[in-house]
Amino acid sequence: MLPNMKLGLDRRTGLNRWLTSWKSEDDPGIGNWLYKVDTNGSPQFFLYKGSVPTWRSGPWNGYGWSGVPNIEQDSIFNVSVLDNQSETVVIWVVVYPRKLSKLVVNESGSVAWSVDHEIEGVRQWSVVRSAGKEPCDVYGKCGAFSACNIVVINYEPQCSCLPGFQTNASGGCVRKRGSASICRSGDGFKRVSGVKVPDASRARVEPSLSMEACRQLCLQDCSCTAYASVDALEKGGCMNWKGDLIDTRVYGNWGQNLYVRVDALELGMGKQNTLFKDGTLNSMSFQDIPKHNESRQKPDLSFFDRSTIVAATDNFSLAKRLGQGGFGPVYKGQLANGQEIAVKTLSRSSRQGTDEFKNEVMLIARLQHRNLVRLFGCCIHKEERMLIYEYMPNKSLDFFIFQETRMQLLDWRKRFEIITGIARGVLYLHQDSRLKIIHRDLKASNVLLDAAMNPKISDFGLARMFGDDQIEASTNKVVGTYGYMSPEYAMEGLYSTKSDVFSFGVLTLEIVSGKRNNHYHVGSPYLNLIGHVWDLWMEGKALDIVDSTLSEEFSAHEVLRCIQIGLLCVQEQATDRPTMLDVLVMLVNETAIPSPNKPAFINRRIVSPAPDSSGSAGAPASLNEITISVPEAR
Repeated sequence: MLPNMKLGLDRRTGLNRWLTSWKSEDDPGIGNWLYKVDTNGSPQFFLYKGSVPTWRSGPWNGYGWSGVPNIEQDSIFNVSVLDNQSETVVIWVVVYPRKLSKLVVNESGSVAWSVDHEIEGVRQWSVVRSAGKEPCDVYGKCGAFSACNIVVINYEPQCSCLPGFQTNASGGCVRKRGSASICRSGDGFKRVSGVKVPDASRARVEPSLSMEACRQLCLQDCSCTAYASVDALEKGGCMNWKGDLIDTRVYGNWGQNLYVRVDALELGMGKQNTLFKDGTLNSMSFQDIPKHNESRQKPDLSFFDRSTIVAATDNFSLAKRLGQGGFGPVYKGQLANGQEIAVKTLSRSSRQGTDEFKNEVMLIARLQHRNLVRLFGCCIHKEERMLIYEYMPNKSLDFFIFQETRMQLLDWRKRFEIITGIARGVLYLHQDSRLKIIHRDLKASNVLLDAAMNPKISDFGLARMFGDDQIEASTNKVVGTYGYMSPEYAMEGLYSTKSDVFSFGVLTLEIVSGKRNNHYHVGSPYLNLIGHVWDLWMEGKALDIVDSTLSEEFSAHEVLRCIQIGLLCVQEQATDRPTMLDVLVMLVNETAIPSPNKPAFINRRIVSPAPDSSGSAGAPASLNEITISVPEAR
């Protein structure tokens, strides 16, 4: 982008201008990075990788972008933001007219403002401003109602809850005393200074209101959670937020004031709650959890009394029982406030269940993503252990895709959305969460569906946490489910992010075909779905695997891309498999997809030569869906 060019939306013509990166340094094709003006709420820039937001500038506050320190009007650049009925655009020039300048989004995803500079008589580009380089620049780094700050000593990101909030079981923050405490009950506001204000696309903007009028507007609306001035010096203009406050960052010497709504009790407190508290969970020891700095602390969970859970489940009535897993029975319940829950109980006879309980508390309690099931809290009473989850009314994915009548309820569009949603959830676990998590048991029965059929990954009892620089780990206890386990894990006990990629590939092929991987496919020389799909792919007949209930009502091009991505994910060598970021980019963009190599686990079936054998060569083999562990089976 050059000076005097416009980025943004022309509402008169519908023309929207943005920047995309090149594919590589020497390939000018359209790359994966996109830099554009978001016109919702107060205008701000977003940097996307594919369709995933990775960085946000914050809104223009009259002197600079709320989240880009030290780009003031009177420095090198002069920026104009025009937001009216005709257009929402950004224009900039360099203050010194003899200077050449440019803004570049490059193939690595960096955004840089450069001016020409003369060194020993040679003019060259010099980067004077850049964005998206710091740990706290990652969009939504700390979850809802949290703020990210950089610790100067080791330059590490630190998350803390905003005033009036405390850590919840999902890793973000919730009100300490519930939302009812901030509705005309003596509540008010606490100021947080020097911040990049929350995502302004979620804000309501009233450009003519004073700060006092802005305060009163927010105070009168019980759903309003915070307000701020459009202008950094609070000369006028109002933004207020309803619901979650996402992507807040603390600078101290930059940014502006954010006024967060708190209850009457909080108004009298001076100390802000931090993200984690030290301690142990009842009598349980967490010394066996991996020793990353963050994991030495216990998440600030919500604890439920047993009497509350007994009342919610009608004393664990059989009518409330949803199913039975390796962990123990699962019950549906309803709390006194109307909230529906799923109660996952720990079977007293399961030693492995105790380990899974600790693991799940330590991991999922600190994760927050729309495609992960939400953990509300836990209940510990003597020898009883229970996990309290949000209730998923549509059960699990396998309830639909492997049952002939119910699979008709999932058209191709919904199946594609489920595939993409699972990919986003796994990507979050591998890359975007504060912890790097390997799930190790990704399968159809561990993908739950909410009321809108959105997928949510569940069951983190077998998950493991990795360090940021850790690539692979090994175990002499192979846990997981046959048919979804990668070859290096099943055979050698080696697991990594590529183990989850393999499981995702199997799951993708199952969603497309409506068939289980561990199934004998009549007419195919292979023992499982992977081999059957590979056989058809090599013959150019991959569409033959598509679930017959879809009829012709699907995009053949989109289905073939999903099949190809699924085959890439189940390649025998882990190094050949794409990362989940690559997978998501391939799913949501029309990018070129490599050709897959031969998958793992496609052994051919051995057929008895005796025609009168008492065994039937054409009969389906029994299905084994048992999640196994060595030395104990689940």
